[in-house]
Amino acid sequence: MADDLTAAPGERPEEIDPDRPHSARIWNYWLGGKDHYEADRVAGDQFRKAFPGIVENARSFRLFLSRGIRWLADEAGVDQFLDVGTGLPTVDNTHEVAQRVNPRARIVYVDNDPLVLLHANALLTSHPEGFTAYLHADLRQPAAILEQAAATLDFERPVALILSGILGHVADHAEARGIVRKLLAGLAPGSHLLVCDGTSTNAELLKAQRRHNAGGEVQYFLRSPEQIAAFFEGLELVAPGVVPCPEWRPEGGEVQVPAVDAYGGIGVKRR
Repeated sequence: MADDLTAAPGERPEEIDPDRPHSARIWNYWLGGKDHYEADRVAGDQFRKAFPGIVENARSFRLFLSRGIRWLADEAGVDQFLDVGTGLPTVDNTHEVAQRVNPRARIVYVDNDPLVLLHANALLTSHPEGFTAYLHADLRQPAAILEQAAATLDFERPVALILSGILGHVADHAEARGIVRKLLAGLAPGSHLLVCDGTSTNAELLKAQRRHNAGGEVQYFLRSPEQIAAFFEGLELVAPGVVPCPEWRPEGGEVQVPAVDAYGGIGVKRR
C-alpha cells in the first residue's frame, strides 16, 4: 500500500510536483476541468497538436462511463461500486451517477495520485442514504485494495468493478490481465466488470502516445480491441460487447462524439 497522505485545507502534499506533467491532470485539462498546472497544459497541448482527436477520445470515455454506471445501477441492479483509478473529480463521477438511480448505492474510489487525495472531500459528498469512501492505493496491489474496500463494501454481494482508463498504465498486457483476474476473484457471482481504454487503432494516435511515453514519467500503453476484450475472459459480455465507446448503448438525446480510438464493455461474473 502507498503511505497515507493527508493534507490540511489549502495545503499541497509534498508528492505533488506542479513542474512535472501528470496524466490525471492532463486528462482533467482535456475534459475542461480546473485541477491542472502549466506543465500539464503544455504537455496536453503538445499531445493534442500531435493528435487533435485526443479530446474527443477523452470525452467518449466519460460518456461511456456515465452510461455504463447508469445501466449497472438501474438494469443490472448493482448497488456497490469499486472504482479503481478514479482520477480527479469532474462531472458525473461514479457516486453521482449511481446514486441518482439508487440513493443507497455504496462507492469506494481508489487512486494513488496525491492530487486526487487532496480532492477526496469532493468525492466523498455521498447521498445521505448511501456511502462513499476513498482509498489511497495502487492498482498493482489488488489484494490490498480488496482488503481495505471490505470496510465499506459487502463482497458477499455483487459489486461493479470500474477500470476506466487505468489498465493502459500497466505496460505488460499479461500483468494487466492478472490484476483484473485477482480483483474479480474477490467478487461474488453476479458482479460486473466495466473496462474502457484507449486503443492502438489509429497510427497517428499511436505515434503521439509513443512520443509522450518517451518523455513522460507516467506512461500509457494503447492496446488492440482484442486485448481489451481479453480482460473479460471468463465473463459473460453484456450486449453489444466490447466496442468503440460511442457505440455502447447510446442514449436518446445524448450528443455523441465521432468515431474514437477508445473501446469499452461490461461483463458479468456468473460464478
